[in-house]
Formats: sequence, C-alpha cells, structure tokens
Amino acid sequence: MTDTAGAAGAGVRRPAVPRAAWNRLAVYTATAALLQADGTIVAVALPSVGSAFDVSAGTAAWLMTTYFAVYAVGLFPGGRLVDRFGPGAVALAGLAVFCAGTLTGALAGSFGVLVGSRVLQGAGAGLASPAALAGAVSGFPAERRGTALGIWGAASGLSNLVGPLLGGVLTEVWGWRANWWALLPLGLAPAVCVLRWARSPAEGAHRRRPAPVPGERPPMGAVRGASAVAALTFAVMIGSFYLVEQYLQHAAGYGVLRAALAPMVVALCIGAAGPVAGRLTDRYGERVPATAGFLACAAACAAYAVPGTAPHGLWLLPGGVLLGAGLGLLFPSTSRAALNSVPRRLHGRASSQLSFGRLAGAACGTALAGLAFHDGVTTGHLRLALAGGAVLAGAGAALAARWFRHTPAGGGKD
Repeated sequence: MTDTAGAAGAGVRRPAVPRAAWNRLAVYTATAALLQADGTIVAVALPSVGSAFDVSAGTAAWLMTTYFAVYAVGLFPGGRLVDRFGPGAVALAGLAVFCAGTLTGALAGSFGVLVGSRVLQGAGAGLASPAALAGAVSGFPAERRGTALGIWGAASGLSNLVGPLLGGVLTEVWGWRANWWALLPLGLAPAVCVLRWARSPAEGAHRRRPAPVPGERPPMGAVRGASAVAALTFAVMIGSFYLVEQYLQHAAGYGVLRAALAPMVVALCIGAAGPVAGRLTDRYGERVPATAGFLACAAACAAYAVPGTAPHGLWLLPGGVLLGAGLGLLFPSTSRAALNSVPRRLHGRASSQLSFGRLAGAACGTALAGLAFHDGVTTGHLRLALAGGAVLAGAGAALAARWFRHTPAGGGKD
C-alpha cells in the first residue's frame, strides 16, 4: 500500500505507515522527552537541594554529573541489548530502573542517598534512550523515517526547554522533592504505554537473527559522522541556553522563572519546525536541511555577538525564532542520516552513538559557556561566547554539507 509524495515528488510513491507504527512513535517519543527533561528539571532544584542538605553548589552539582556520566556509560551496552532483544523489552527495563531511582530520590534522607538515586536514574536512561530512538522508527520504512524523526526531535527539543520551567514551578511551590515525585508518574506512564501499545510482534525476531560473521565490522562510519554533527548541534543549543539564562539572571536582573520563560520562543519554534523538517528530509535528503539549520543557528548567535544589540527583552525574539527554526531542521536530518545508513538490526547501536554524541556535545557546550563566564557574567563575555557559538555552528554547516546526502535515500537499509 502506498501514498503519493506530493507535487515536489510527483510520480514518486511512498509506502504507507500502519497505525501501530504511529502508536509506537508516540510512546517512544514520550520516553525520549522524559529522559531529556530529567536533567533540566533537576538542575533548577540544585540550589534548594544544597540548602536542604547543607552542601555547596559544587557538591550539589554532582547530582547532574553523576546522572549524565552513568547515562553516557550505559548507552553502548543499552544499544547492543536493543539490537538483541528489541526496543520494547529494553525500554521497559530502563524505565523500571529509572523509576526505582526516582522513588529513591523522592524519599532520600541524605545527600549520599540522593546521589545514589541519580546513579539508578542514569543507568535506566542509558538503557531506555537507544530503545526510544530505535523504537520510534521501528514501524517506518526508510523513505518515511524523516517524518517520524521530525516529530521525535521536536518533542525532545521541547522537553529540554520546558524542563527548567516545570522544575522552577515545582521547586518554588512545593520544594525540591516535588521534582522527583513529578518524575515518577512521568516515568511510569510511558512504561505502561510500552506494554499496551509499543511491543512489536516482530521483536522476537531479534533473538532469532543469525550471529554476525566473525571478523565482520558493522558499517558505522556514517553513524559516527552523524554523531559528530549531533554533538555540535547540542553544544550550540545547550551552550547558548546556558549563556542566555545565566546572563538574564546575573546581569539583566531576571528572576529564575522569568529567565526560564525566555527560551520558550525557541522551544515553540523547534516544535513547529521539527515535523516540517522531517518531511523535507524525506523528500530532499539530509544535506540541505542540516546545512540550513546550522547556518540559521550561526546567524542567531552572530546577531547577538554584534555590539549594539541587547540580548534581553524583545530583542530575544528574532534570534530565538531563528535559533529554534535552525535546531528544528537539524534534529530529524541528523538522526535519519545515521539510521538510514545501517540495517535495522543495528539501529540500537546507531541510536546509542547518536545519544552519546548529544550528551558529549551538551557537556562540552556547558563547559565552554561556563569558561566564558569564569571572570564574571557581563555583556562583553556573553557576546564573545556567542561569537564562538557562531563559529561552531559554521563548522557544523561545513561538516553537514560534506558528509550528508543531497538526495533522499530511496531504499535505505533495512
């Protein structure tokens, strides 16, 4: 069964997508959004946690460091487990471990127990993350994966930005423990949905696939290239968010919630651009949307690096729209480039490499942004750092133009 691709692809017929595939996309997208939001929700509560347990800001930061370190280490075994047992089983295991850690954190009576809860949450995220990406596209043929990944990427991008707002509200109204209590139902809900709607009958085939030929090397070169592009994307995104939020609070006089609201225009633009970008990627390939996305991000950063612009108030709107549109173009094209370059049996490993690239990029972006403010949060330091962000985005555009395909992958690899 097929449907037409539209005027731009007249004469091209695309496979239709069954309803079950859309159900799995919704469930695994919610799982990915939860994992993305967890870090940003908890980050807002760190000052309150420090006060409650009488620890310094540097010590409280171990709640973030521990989570992301364990998360990153767990991605690679998680990806291999997905390839062996299927995304449903691994996602359930990961969400169960994550929820166990969340409950432990909500009840923690000491800072040490709270750090231990983050170890459990990170271990669960390391399992669930590659399962979420592989599962999201599990029912989509190669020609339609951009459409799925546009929705998946838009939700993941939105969750990164909505997280601080939700965390700020929970912390100010009910205290820091409310963040952990809120994450518990947010983790249980997708687990129930995986059991109900996202277990594919074909997952048993993962156990029956023939063993790989000894000495055979999986074709992962394109995945590594896409992971490098994903790392640059998240370095620019997370680094710029950190820079702007710190500047708004420390130099522009914004409160915590007001500063958290500022990036919402970026979130809305990511949400609007992601699905459109996915369809464009299916139709024209990954190169044009990815290159255009990086160029838009570079222009947004460069605009605020110019003396005379005011990176607060209404001045944030045009740059936020441009940055959000650029990021929305990048998410589906990067993931599609990786997943369509390998057989479906390797989607778990490809997903784990992409997730690792995103985490590494986010860590580097935050570290570079923190280094820029080492001598104080000033407008001059902000402009210099954003100029660096524009250079990083320009490098990403060059890499995308070189590595990604100009035409759609008609057959893909399944």
